[in-house]
Amino acid sequence: MMQSTSLFQRVTATQPTVSAQQTWKSGPSTPAIWQNEVHIWRARLDVPWSWTFDEALSLDDRTRADRFKFESDRRRFCVARASLRLILSRYLKTKPGRLQFETGEFGKPFFADKKLSGGLHFNLSHSNQLALIAITREREVGIDIEYMRSDFVTDDVANHFFSRTEVQQFQEVPAESKTQSFFNCWTRKEAYIKARGEGLYCPLDQFDVSVAPGMPAMLLASRVDAADAQRWCFHDIAAGDRYAATVAIGGACSRLVLWDLSEL
Repeated sequence: MMQSTSLFQRVTATQPTVSAQQTWKSGPSTPAIWQNEVHIWRARLDVPWSWTFDEALSLDDRTRADRFKFESDRRRFCVARASLRLILSRYLKTKPGRLQFETGEFGKPFFADKKLSGGLHFNLSHSNQLALIAITREREVGIDIEYMRSDFVTDDVANHFFSRTEVQQFQEVPAESKTQSFFNCWTRKEAYIKARGEGLYCPLDQFDVSVAPGMPAMLLASRVDAADAQRWCFHDIAAGDRYAATVAIGGACSRLVLWDLSEL
């Protein structure tokens, strides 16, 4: 059972694959993170525009936003990027607009100056009206959130994006659990390839994640790197009603700390 407050209407969700008693709290203004922790921040993308967003965005953020065709997509992108900067600035005690990022070979962002990063690693994902930001110290991390649309769930899509083992698992899922299981699998795969920093350049049929209802989030096997099944820890995140989300962390399973971005 999960309950949340702050910027969100009070909701409850019972999801057997999500860790019990996940509680979201209003995020502190000066958070501290230990190496054995993973901090997940949740931000709404439909909040009123604020001058703090303008202050937080960089020129690169604005340039990237201009590439979106629709205003609604540009706005959600800007709120998500501004939220990322506002949150990271709390850890590093600096102005959000001063944070400088670079991207890896396959597009994963990281701090341009490691000396000023405090050892922080981060990853951002957003879907519909929610964004999740995962933060770790000295460990790689990837996160994915998806708004669960039942019309997107088809055998053709699963056959295209899932591995043979995952497709076999998915075919055995009862009809009433198909949508949840599909997006559980989807977010677990996305979180893993984002954590590895390879994005869709990582062949999706070369690793297997758990799919069946009630199974905890985990990497079952990887033909990309056989050791990865022991190297990566997965957690499902109870982000909100009709959302599926997963975080993948390099190393042993860690303590999850869940924060709402409630101060703009």
